[in-house]
Amino acid sequence: MFGFKYYTPTKVVFGKNTELKVAELIKEFKGTKVLIHYGGGSVVRSGLLKRVTDTLDAAGIAHVVLGGAVPNPHLSLVYEGIELVKKEGIDFLLAVGGGSAIDSAKAIGYGVANEGDVWDFYDYKRQAEGALPLGVILTIAATGSEMSDSSVITKEEGLVKRGYSSDFGRPKFAIMNPELTMTLPDYQTACGCTDIMMHTMERYFTNGGNMEITDALAEGLLKTVKKNALILAKDPKNYDARAEVMWAGSLAHNGLTGCGNDGGDWMTHKLEHELGGLYDVAHGAGLAAIWGSWARYVYKNCLHRFKKFALNVMEVEAIGTDEEIALKGIEAMEDFYREIKMPTNLRELGVKVTEEDLEIMAHKCAVGVGGAMGSALLLKEEDMLKIFEMSM
Repeated sequence: MFGFKYYTPTKVVFGKNTELKVAELIKEFKGTKVLIHYGGGSVVRSGLLKRVTDTLDAAGIAHVVLGGAVPNPHLSLVYEGIELVKKEGIDFLLAVGGGSAIDSAKAIGYGVANEGDVWDFYDYKRQAEGALPLGVILTIAATGSEMSDSSVITKEEGLVKRGYSSDFGRPKFAIMNPELTMTLPDYQTACGCTDIMMHTMERYFTNGGNMEITDALAEGLLKTVKKNALILAKDPKNYDARAEVMWAGSLAHNGLTGCGNDGGDWMTHKLEHELGGLYDVAHGAGLAAIWGSWARYVYKNCLHRFKKFALNVMEVEAIGTDEEIALKGIEAMEDFYREIKMPTNLRELGVKVTEEDLEIMAHKCAVGVGGAMGSALLLKEEDMLKIFEMSM
């Protein structure tokens, strides 16, 4: 077991109609003029945006809107948001949507509060010294960005997708109404469940320190999401299942399921970032497509954790050698992906990849992690290329 810091300052307001509490929460955190940042038309079509603006109007809170956040949110929109905030004298950010809108808003907050180019933080050149306060109304359970310190932005020039983590970026509050996720397409729901599970799996498959209570929390979360993802595949309007998945998404990425270990592996995410940057694929689907290849490449070096995952999460029979049990766990995870219609390789993901593309992604990934990374197994560029090749 390693020592750790656990910091989760975000105030969570969970349940039906909680979006109507947005004005009082903004006032609680001293906001007077708000940038409402959102993604596509679903927030408008559903009437959510109007409910939010009507609530702010009734409370006398001035607001400006900026839509356009896309999956794998773009740096160009972040720049636009920074200029808009400065021009309008905005003192509070409100992200209405999923991880893309939240991550984009976090980047805007860094860019307003710090001099220089905000991309410097994502390019690992310097650290932020503050951020504009941010609140969230969550509409997609997936990234956990509503309680996490992390955000991921794509720089269109060079198709570079990078993440940055800072406690300054943690939202002041997160409004979570599971009903707001009921209009999601089944594919997006499945992508979200995949991402939620992966945030915990990245922390679970390590060779550095573990705590019994943390493992129990992680395994319980994974089993809960797996169970409810299958329910939602058949009954998308199931409120209780939506609620379980939504809360799991926050707990999966606020640090709870990694307390006591070495920080986790994170190489599946890093590999997927290159897929997302180059092909603009849905993040959860990209993770599912790459995970099985990563797992088969590293499992022998982290056999005790893969065996434990197979028995305690995937609930395979304890028959055979440790290696055979571990492999059955990997196969069971891929079977689950297929049940919720997630891909298990790049062909199923629907991208046409050349050998040159694989080499480019492996090289960019290696550069992005500083040469080598991984806890289950330390991966270098040649290892990353082999995993990409396996995923074909």
